[in-house]
Amino acid sequence: MSEPIFELKDVTKYFPGIRALDEVNLTVYPGEVQALIGENGAGKSTLVKIMTGVYQPTNGMILYRGKPVQFSSALDAQKAGITAIHQEASMFPELTVTENIYMGHHLKNQGRLAWREMRKQTRALLQRMELDINPDSLVKNLSTAQRHMVEIAKALSIDADVVIMDEPTSALTMREVEDLFKIVRQLKADGKAVLFISHKFEEIFEICDSFTVFRDGRYIGEGKVADSSVDKIVSMMVGRSLDQMFPKEKAEMGPTVLEVQNLSRTGYFKDVSFTLRRGEILGFFGLVGAGRTEVMRVLFGIDRRSSGKVVINGDEKNIQTPRDAMKHGIAFIPEDRQEQGAIQDMSISDNITLARIDEISPLGLLNTRAQAELTSEYGTLLEIKAAGWDVNANTLSGGNQQKVVIAKWLATEPKILIMDEPTKGIDVATKAAVHRFVSRMAAQGLAVILVSSELPEILGMADRIMVMHEGLVTACFDREGTDSEKIIRAATGHHEEAVS
Repeated sequence: MSEPIFELKDVTKYFPGIRALDEVNLTVYPGEVQALIGENGAGKSTLVKIMTGVYQPTNGMILYRGKPVQFSSALDAQKAGITAIHQEASMFPELTVTENIYMGHHLKNQGRLAWREMRKQTRALLQRMELDINPDSLVKNLSTAQRHMVEIAKALSIDADVVIMDEPTSALTMREVEDLFKIVRQLKADGKAVLFISHKFEEIFEICDSFTVFRDGRYIGEGKVADSSVDKIVSMMVGRSLDQMFPKEKAEMGPTVLEVQNLSRTGYFKDVSFTLRRGEILGFFGLVGAGRTEVMRVLFGIDRRSSGKVVINGDEKNIQTPRDAMKHGIAFIPEDRQEQGAIQDMSISDNITLARIDEISPLGLLNTRAQAELTSEYGTLLEIKAAGWDVNANTLSGGNQQKVVIAKWLATEPKILIMDEPTKGIDVATKAAVHRFVSRMAAQGLAVILVSSELPEILGMADRIMVMHEGLVTACFDREGTDSEKIIRAATGHHEEAVS
């Protein structure tokens, strides 16, 4: 075996009141794809920030190419040959693709920025990745998936020796995932070390050679992927076997609470119709660009519909704003928890109570006791792990941030809960906790719309499944009697017969 290119030895990291990493070890080899696995809160993000110079360890040693190093900044790490592709794309939306890719490492010619050469190399890089993106396009005009691919292109432009990929497939279609894996295999063939962070076991077993498991900030173990199994790795992750990922409770279906009739938004989706009953979990499945999120945004009043009707409890409603939707008992948990869900620089308490701030602020004065009671009720209900309710959301793991967003909207006591990719980028144990909670709420009479691009989640949790393709509903399946193949065929526009 070759010599390690990067090592962490007995690394510890303290934050006020929290030991995020406790004497952890990690060894990364060139020409190998290594999975870093652990629940949210296991310490993966902290470790990545130490590897890339964002954080410095409290104790322990970092070795790069066999020599002790200390990166004082992300730029230091980047210059040394270490780069990271983060789960949430960190692009500058008002700048071009070229400007984003070369941000921090511009090419120069006689002291001047070599824009022509940077555009040329950007175009070549995008072609290598088989991306049909103009180097001069503004990033704000790209889709979420395209932004992620540009983020990957930026990492490749640095020609780093260690490439860290943090949930790189979370916003990609199946075809784009295949394209990404081609790039990962090429990096491996070129002798690069790839640290691959993912909660999707099918990806880990397809693309990774080895794995390292963290739990509660501690190193648990490592091994070869070929010699392991999902059950073994999950047991290492959570300290117990995970018998049931989709703990769905039996719910008695009540009357129809929501009826959508021929809902359309020009350019996005057309003639979408469905019903939702009390106690039902209605799944929406489709590939990226199918129009699922756009339908939900119209239902919640973020975007305007072109035509169609929305009927709630038998009465037609004219929902033009989120305030209108909330007034009629609708809550919406958006896909992007960073941009649209939790406000990162606000405390857990302020986030949870934000949607009810008018109620707990009579005469414009915040009733801190009411805020504390509301926060404690829903923070405890969702089992949010934090040093206190006054810490900022950006200090939490991804799974706990998602719980904060769910708590915020449940605090409004909705009758209809729309959840758009509620478990994207969170670990298996937290997924199971979210699934268990949603199932329990449905059993108590909440009507739920679950938008997900993960087939196991849809098949495991939904009572009925609406499938969309290119802005149209192509099928509706009952929970019983359907399978992955039927759903995928409908999602790609090749369905045959659906159950209504």
